[in-house]
Amino acid sequence: AAARLGAIVDHQVVDLARLAEEQGQYLPDNMLDFIDLGPQGVRAGTELLNGYDGQFPAGTAWPVQNVKILAPIPRPRKNIFGIGLNYVEHVAESSRTLDTSKELPKEPVIFSKPPTTVIGPGDAIEHNAQITQQLDWEVELAVIMGTRAKGVAAKDALNYVFGYSLMIDMSARDCRRAGQWIY
Repeated sequence: AAARLGAIVDHQVVDLARLAEEQGQYLPDNMLDFIDLGPQGVRAGTELLNGYDGQFPAGTAWPVQNVKILAPIPRPRKNIFGIGLNYVEHVAESSRTLDTSKELPKEPVIFSKPPTTVIGPGDAIEHNAQITQQLDWEVELAVIMGTRAKGVAAKDALNYVFGYSLMIDMSARDCRRAGQWIY
């Protein structure tokens, strides 16, 4: 079956597009188009789900154990950007284990991951031992931008955020020492 946008409600995965059709409404069947709807899409989806009290029409919901959960955005439109060494404890850990500076960087350490690196829960992580012997992970807070932004004042920044997700960031720690963070 093709990937579709779903919401987990009471141990069920609800197909939002099919549920909307049941009500003569429209919601997209994928996350990128849903993000494009902005806050009104979130409101519409929330209202739709709240109208059923967990009893969804046949063909719109399945037990979560019968569904393969994918990454929230299986193929982002653009690269994922991260900020490295962005808090004191991480700088201290890195200086102990990777021979990096004990000082906080004077400027943000920005790195990028291409959209093709995204995998979902339970998917295999590809480890190329010829590139790294120190494959490592960190749990990160992912900020999902919902609106194009450029030159935005700090006080207005959150107006451009669609939402948040958890992300596991995999890194080749021994490659980072050379100053090159993208391979």
